[in-house]
Amino acid sequence: MPSKNHFSTLYLSAPDVIALVQRKGVEACLRGMADYLHADYLRWNAFDKSARVASHSRDGVIELMPIADDQTYAFKYVNGHPKNTRWGLSTVMAFGVLADVATGAPLLLSELTLTTALRTAAMSAVAARALARPGARTMGLIGNGAQSEFQALAFHHLLGIDTLRLFDTDPAATAKLQANLQGTGLRTVVCTSTAEAVRGADIVTTVTADKTNATILTPDMLAPGMHINAVGGDCPGKTELHADVLRQAQVFVEYAPQTRIEGDIQQLPADFAVTELWEVLAGQRAGRASDAAVTVFDSVGFALEDFSALRFLRDAATELGMGQPMELIPELSDPKDLFGVLRTRSPLLRAAA
Repeated sequence: MPSKNHFSTLYLSAPDVIALVQRKGVEACLRGMADYLHADYLRWNAFDKSARVASHSRDGVIELMPIADDQTYAFKYVNGHPKNTRWGLSTVMAFGVLADVATGAPLLLSELTLTTALRTAAMSAVAARALARPGARTMGLIGNGAQSEFQALAFHHLLGIDTLRLFDTDPAATAKLQANLQGTGLRTVVCTSTAEAVRGADIVTTVTADKTNATILTPDMLAPGMHINAVGGDCPGKTELHADVLRQAQVFVEYAPQTRIEGDIQQLPADFAVTELWEVLAGQRAGRASDAAVTVFDSVGFALEDFSALRFLRDAATELGMGQPMELIPELSDPKDLFGVLRTRSPLLRAAA
């Protein structure tokens, strides 16, 4: 509980989070986030949930993603603008807040651009541990852009993937990915098409950026026992999988009301059968039906994952003594007299005098 008349919010800037990840290490952050995610998904019914609120434009989307339990409220602001790289901006940019439910006081304000890539990769690994066949060692990675390294390392460290079969329509993206993965122990094989990249793969991750109804993966590319981690289809009008891929597979989602609007299953009728992942993690529903079954994790990103990521950041920052206090809320000598702050000379004005 904040002290009377004074409250500060912990602020983690982009440089702070970069330094935090460097100090802890990427593997430790992925493992830590995966642990927080798994723990929070097991508390699924404790959360007040809703689909994210999205504002779509010709060039992209801006979204708010809220969620809360009885102690903590969280939200993320995030965009998705595929053309941003033309202007030197990230396709996805984000920040987030943790707040105290009892008082409404904002506890943490943090960057979430880097963090979103980490939490998305950790979530992919959490799902794959529940759905992929044990012993998976080869992954086809379709789309080698900004999130690809995180996906590759999450599957390497958390599932034991040792070989990546890579394809991107931009060869420079693949070269970038290979350079960034040097020294990680991952073997990379550059392929000339999606079909070549998925050949022999135990797991296929699709993480493309174009805001189109694409068919990156088609039914002829499926193999018995394959697990598909479909990450890139995450808003209305943006898909990666041919509809028949979904019809031939067991499909798992984060939060069905949101995924039916945004995920690859938007192509199918509203009564198409899916299983929410939390049910599998909690042991309430079966996962993979057999070694030969094809499983799909139709991942669009859900607010619970940002809740988990923000909790992880707050705890890691506290452990490492990182971040800065921010006076986001005015300090009031009388909480009923907000106007009074304008009658007292501001410290900034005193400093400028």
